[in-house]
Amino acid sequence: MDSKIIFRLLLVLIFFLPTQLNAIEFKGKFLQGHYIIGITNPSAEIIIDKKKVKVSDDGFFVFGIDRDRKFDVSITKIINGKKEKITKKVLKRKYNIQRIDGLEESKVTPPESVYKRIKEENNKIGKARSINSDLPFFKNQFIMPVEGIISGVYGSQRILNGKPKWPHYGIDIAAKKGTKIKSSASGIVTMAESDLYYTGGTIIMDHGHGISTIYSHLATLNVKLGDEVLQGDIIGTVGSTGRSTGPHLDFRINWFQTRLDPMSVLN
Repeated sequence: MDSKIIFRLLLVLIFFLPTQLNAIEFKGKFLQGHYIIGITNPSAEIIIDKKKVKVSDDGFFVFGIDRDRKFDVSITKIINGKKEKITKKVLKRKYNIQRIDGLEESKVTPPESVYKRIKEENNKIGKARSINSDLPFFKNQFIMPVEGIISGVYGSQRILNGKPKWPHYGIDIAAKKGTKIKSSASGIVTMAESDLYYTGGTIIMDHGHGISTIYSHLATLNVKLGDEVLQGDIIGTVGSTGRSTGPHLDFRINWFQTRLDPMSVLN
């Protein structure tokens, strides 16, 4: 190859490639409850608001937007000592009101005798959701874990037996008891419990960088703590355990303690 052509190619690499690598691209909508993937220079440091997030060896990072977030997202990128700040406006959503009657009253307003149990279970769930591993599966397309009718959507205000309660933070997929449930993405099982007070049979999986999925109200569990699971593997079956009025899967996605709309990554 002619030496002048080689020299010109080197100039392109020196002056243009760093500019491309230093840019940030986002996949996802800056909408309440949504899942956002970012792509940047692998050597960059990324801070979301005031939280430093992991950047994978190939430049991917992830974060989520809370259901009720009312202010902009601040993304700070630091590379080679240079700091750049990006501000993204968060769009608001309107949420449904969902009324569910016929629940066992002890599941709506638990007796004091189970407070300790509920607190211990919530601590276990919080611990599983706080894992910040280097697993790379967060950046892949997630799949619907079970076929069925979506009977409950993310963000809806729940009124249980006439009493206003916390919003719903997942999607409910109604299906026959015993229907097989697939892992929505590859990952590692960080919780596998057959009888939690609210969610009954429950599986939590880590997918990397603070992203976890939760599968609740299961009849049976096919995995145990520490299992490595591939996307599409059968991890359990649909049931109606815990606080439930019929067989369904309550499927959730989290970024650490921020609960996200599963449809924002399934779609």
